[in-house]
Amino acid sequence: MRFPSETPPPGAAGDRAGDWAGDQERLVPVDRLRSWMDGQGLGRGPLQHPVALQGGTQNILLRFVRDGRSYVLRRPPPNPYLDGDKTIQREIRVLGALADTDVPHARLVAACLDREPLGSAFYLMEAVDGFAATRGMPDLHAGDADVQHAMGLEIVDALARLQAVDPAAVGLDGFGRPEGFLERQASRWLRQLDSYDQYAGWDGRRDLAAAERLAAWLDAHLPRDFRPAVVHGDFHVGNLLFSHDGAALLAIVDWELATIGDPLIDLGCLLATWTDPDGSHPGCLPVEPWLGFPTEAELVERYAALTGRDMTHYNWFVVLACFKLGILQEGSYARACGGLADMGVARWMHETSINLFQRALGRIQELP
Repeated sequence: MRFPSETPPPGAAGDRAGDWAGDQERLVPVDRLRSWMDGQGLGRGPLQHPVALQGGTQNILLRFVRDGRSYVLRRPPPNPYLDGDKTIQREIRVLGALADTDVPHARLVAACLDREPLGSAFYLMEAVDGFAATRGMPDLHAGDADVQHAMGLEIVDALARLQAVDPAAVGLDGFGRPEGFLERQASRWLRQLDSYDQYAGWDGRRDLAAAERLAAWLDAHLPRDFRPAVVHGDFHVGNLLFSHDGAALLAIVDWELATIGDPLIDLGCLLATWTDPDGSHPGCLPVEPWLGFPTEAELVERYAALTGRDMTHYNWFVVLACFKLGILQEGSYARACGGLADMGVARWMHETSINLFQRALGRIQELP
């Protein structure tokens, strides 16, 4: 997900409901949204300067201005792959829980669990004036190795702050099932891969033949103990927004997979998608140019120092992340084979799945 930082150009339209044209009006009925905001006391007058935001594969993001204040609306698509209302409700709960913490995130402004106004649950959050490094960096960040190194350290610092949050203290009791959390992982994602057999023409299984081997390795090397914490569930550089003026990390975004579990899940995801010092990466979330970002060893060392977590088995979490992300990416390709998604993008995602599996295999082969 990305919240663009640009402001509407001088003289831009935006003082009439008609400015919400085409898909914007269909997905977010402006009159109903305006009436709902009136009832919440969120400004007065028209909703102006709508901008559809890129990011995420499931949810709709729309930035707009009302009464001089910028908002971002998030809601599920008309035909979500999963239960869109439940996903949005989980995001609302976790964002509300983080409100008084020092975890960088887009602050929740208001939420609606009722389907009546827009046809689904939705919420409004603050617009964040930042950039995602995977979509290009400003000149300051692209040309300064020291700034990039500081950005990498900021990532680990933000992760440590998230994992320092006491779930019970912020009202997240029952938000996840930490008991058996790690034991469920390999089998859960194998079932996800098996579910793609429903799409006629899906030919990806032969390229991901290592799935059973990876799942067996994960089960055989299962870490046994952990201290439960809030888990973002999709923690990588593409879901982080940085300041235009320096290395500061302004917000962690896209909380739809958040839960309570082993927090090393998030470190594993970060490292699984992290670019190697030689510039190689698994094909997803590339950041270019890669001049001064910390190495994996530096990230792990800083994480251990900040959290006090045992790093003995951290590689297990990297392998799991490659396995999980590869299977998730493959879903788009499977649906495209069934005629339900664009094949051009899906084929690239299939190649990414192959690369992630190869990265996982390389990790387990390097171990004693």
